[in-house]
Amino acid sequence: MKRKRVLAVVAAGLVVAVAAGLYWFQPWKLWVNETVQEALPVAAPTSESAAPAPKEPMVVATGALISHEHATTGDVRILRAADGSLVLRLENLDTSNGPDLRVWLTDAPVIPGKDGWFVFDDGAYVSAGKLKGNKGSQNYALPAGTDLARYSSVTIWCDRFNVSFGAAELKKSV
Repeated sequence: MKRKRVLAVVAAGLVVAVAAGLYWFQPWKLWVNETVQEALPVAAPTSESAAPAPKEPMVVATGALISHEHATTGDVRILRAADGSLVLRLENLDTSNGPDLRVWLTDAPVIPGKDGWFVFDDGAYVSAGKLKGNKGSQNYALPAGTDLARYSSVTIWCDRFNVSFGAAELKKSV
């Protein structure tokens, strides 16, 4: 009788541990791709009569993503719209899916390889939000008042495991 209780407790513990592990690691995301294809943001015409063609935003900074924890490629552009708002744009992004992925604008240096994994949460960063998809081109509005002079890189950050999937050093446009 005592042995059955011990086995029942062990079995229940294993079920809870497996469920917690599945929730925490979400391994199925390694095989599920989410593709997002958003158009380049453009300013809408301000009046209905004789409206000029929409104006493309000005490129403020660019960068190319490098791999960290997962193979990551694509380009980053920071755009300033005619109204002064800032948009962080990921173009041709290709990375792994994962739990709790974020897009961060940071002041950390982009270091290739494993040395770059843990640098992004040590300094200042602005979260542009959850990663919309692990593939494609997508736009992220940056908060009003974001001072681009304070930030030098963008990372695809796994907030759950505190690791960078990939990052890009930003080069300011003239």
